[in-house]
Amino acid sequence: MSERQRTNARTTFCVNGEPHDVVYDASKTLLEVLREDLGLTGTKHGCELGECGACTVLLDGEPVLSCLVLAVACEGADVETIEGVASADGLHPLQQAFAELGAAQCGYCSPGFLLAAKALLAREADPSRDRIREELSGNLCRCTGYLKIYEAVELAAARMRGEAREPVEEARR
Repeated sequence: MSERQRTNARTTFCVNGEPHDVVYDASKTLLEVLREDLGLTGTKHGCELGECGACTVLLDGEPVLSCLVLAVACEGADVETIEGVASADGLHPLQQAFAELGAAQCGYCSPGFLLAAKALLAREADPSRDRIREELSGNLCRCTGYLKIYEAVELAAARMRGEAREPVEEARR
């Protein structure tokens, strides 16, 4: 596309609790605006085809593949990226459980898994292993083999329910 044919867009939305008014090329995806215009690089470029889940963010609380969402469609929306998951008090229970259990190896897929899991736990306090597997099925990992990811989500869910639970020793290996 030539420079003359580019059309700028302006979108106002809330990202990680902060309002943003962004002017950008109207053809950009939410992923591109987050990374290139807002400098939030925790959301990863993966396949850019909606098949790997590395670019998952929460849009009005629901997980979406930001590589498939045009930024212009996000006017007035609430967007949460991995940068917004931890609080001033520390890591989110999911982040803590991922770290404790070694659920992230290279870490490239972790932001997408964490946000998809966060959305699940916001809807269901005690999901079954099958439910966790189903909800995270749109996220691909080439390093961990998924078991530690499922165990981390289960551990975080228990802690979020107020259970004083520690990971079983086998899960730490």
